Amino acid sequence: MTALSAHGLHVRLGTQDVLKGVDLEIGAGAVVGLIGPNGAGKTTLLRTLLGLVTAERGRICLDGRDILAVPAQERARAIAYLPQGGTVAWSLCVSDMVSLGRLPYEGRGASGDAGGGDAVERAMSATGVSHLARRNVQALSGGERARVMLARALAGNPAVLLADEPVAALDPYHQLAVMELLVARARSGSAVVVVMHDLTLAARFCDRLILLDQGRVVGDGPPAAVLSPAALAATYQVEALVGQYEGALTILPWRRLGDHGDAGARNGMGMP
Repeated sequence: MTALSAHGLHVRLGTQDVLKGVDLEIGAGAVVGLIGPNGAGKTTLLRTLLGLVTAERGRICLDGRDILAVPAQERARAIAYLPQGGTVAWSLCVSDMVSLGRLPYEGRGASGDAGGGDAVERAMSATGVSHLARRNVQALSGGERARVMLARALAGNPAVLLADEPVAALDPYHQLAVMELLVARARSGSAVVVVMHDLTLAARFCDRLILLDQGRVVGDGPPAAVLSPAALAATYQVEALVGQYEGALTILPWRRLGDHGDAGARNGMGMP
């Protein structure tokens, strides 16, 4: 089932066309990696899907319904957004910050969110931050804060999770833990879209990759098909070592190419 879709999205910011006729369909039960070089339009696409950026043209649908026709609270319950950076403006303890993910479930005049406390505890446990519950979020390390913000997004039990570079601030252990968590989330029935720059993590954990370049979708499919040496040369301007380890695709960017790329991207160079 298609959880979230976009048709012909065109976004202009200032004088620049940032998205140019983007079409995509995101189904439940899968992790979709959104990849591409800096400035390709990845974050803008997420923010447009959320309604934080208005498209000049195009249509966005949530479960087949025009997203503009879906009430705001229903949208907030269905879609959670994890922005990049993890900046926190409020001096809150971790448990209170994670509890903010339950706000869409607090109805007008309601005395509380039934079951919300359990959802918060589960989210903190899943992201490994339960031991930080009483700590001030602003006093945490960047990696700890990133996991707290992921817990906040998960606390609302969203049907769709849009995560912008969720592993960027994490050490290798927690990068793997977070990607495993996102896969588990998808397997439980959610749709997960994650912006990635680590191409090996993207290849290993994503069921499908969407490659953006200059505001257009230039690749969409299984990781092995999207992350070809030729595609990496054309979009990222790098020569990459492409191989496999334990049956998983591994990508090691090795050499910068010229402004127009070349045919030097090679396959299987020295990889185990």
